[in-house]
Amino acid sequence: MPRASIIGLGKSGVAAARLLKREGWEVELSDSKTSPTLLQQQQELATEQITVKLGYTPDLDSSDLPQLIIVSPGVPWDVPVLVKARELGIETIGEMELAWRYLKATPWVGITGTNGKTTTTSLTAAIFQAAGFNAPACGNIGYAACEVALSPTPPDWVIGEISSYQIESSSTLAPRIGIWTTFTPDHLARHKTLENYYDIKAKLLKNSQLQIFNGDDAYLQKVGLTHWPDAYWTSVKGSEFLIGDKGFYIENGFVVEKLSATSTPTPIVPASALRMVGDHNLQNLLMSVAAARLAGIDSDAITQAVTDFPGVPHRLEHICAWQGIDFINDSKATNYDAAEVGLASVNSPTILIAGGEAKAGDDTGWLAQIQAKAAAVLLIGSAAPAFAQRLQAVGYSNYEIVETMANAVPRSAELAKTHQAAVVLLSPACASFDQYPNFEVRGDDFRQLCLNWVKS
Repeated sequence: MPRASIIGLGKSGVAAARLLKREGWEVELSDSKTSPTLLQQQQELATEQITVKLGYTPDLDSSDLPQLIIVSPGVPWDVPVLVKARELGIETIGEMELAWRYLKATPWVGITGTNGKTTTTSLTAAIFQAAGFNAPACGNIGYAACEVALSPTPPDWVIGEISSYQIESSSTLAPRIGIWTTFTPDHLARHKTLENYYDIKAKLLKNSQLQIFNGDDAYLQKVGLTHWPDAYWTSVKGSEFLIGDKGFYIENGFVVEKLSATSTPTPIVPASALRMVGDHNLQNLLMSVAAARLAGIDSDAITQAVTDFPGVPHRLEHICAWQGIDFINDSKATNYDAAEVGLASVNSPTILIAGGEAKAGDDTGWLAQIQAKAAAVLLIGSAAPAFAQRLQAVGYSNYEIVETMANAVPRSAELAKTHQAAVVLLSPACASFDQYPNFEVRGDDFRQLCLNWVKS
């Protein structure tokens, strides 16, 4: 019986273990951490004859080596055990690649990018589902990809949100349609250089039969047709801003399709059908519609799906209104670029809640947006002192360090009344790991605190 070692006991690792077990492999799951939740999972998986070792990293010094190592997305590709495994010639792949090997008879839409992936993936899946396809969203969103491979009913399409970590550990993943949403510096602690980060993302698009690019993204626009001569480009600014002679753009209030140099431009769906605010969401709409049209979906199904689409939790999610003030959860804005977009998308004046675990990046645009739109800024988490210094440095003094979300929400409501602000916006520009397990838990805490405040 072939043996596989799976590193990381998250949703992806467990799904990979179950898939390999079903396919006749002997499976060992390991995680360097231990906790009551992990211990409970260990007991559950033992009933399925899946061995779980906690507080453990696989030992590759023995003679009894696995034939395959599967890595969960959160495990860096260059940790010593993986470097050693590759040196020993042990096949080492990510969970996404494993799923692809069992699902490659199914067409995939693979969506990557620094920001905008989740909204584009959710909307694309909603459109494909409205057209009658069994098209689950998976990867960084929804199901783990291996959960889709385990499903008793095979999908018609797989709609995958695929991070740079997942691309890095995939050797043969090749979607029917690839989408690249945006490109800005992120995850550089892991990927080291911007060029390396670009090359990882580019690998997915190069492997895709059809390619869709955000033509309004400054970096992608710059590489343009030189790198991607056959791609479909998008622009919210109209036909004259379209890169190349085919793509999707917004004109006279409609998403317009132009499938070749000689084809007649055709309106597909009114842009106003989308309920989400901001130009970046119109860009996400363009890319989702492009994928649907390239998959042969008709405009009626697209219009219906877009009209019904509620938006994405934690991405400019409207929580509630209190005395004319909108409370908006943008917890998914974990870097400066996403937070800048969040601020640009809401009405001003705004009371901004920001902070958490700081990431490397260029904060210039974000700080300019704060100066333009924020009546006050409340700072939480470990980044608060550094953010306070940055605000001070650009001459912005209307900030307070409040440390926690529980302090930030009532204070934000008071400040909103004082400044007659239209919006309280949580858009942290930071990872959440200093105070929360992930951005979802952070956003849920904000949501609950806002609803409790409004009730009281």
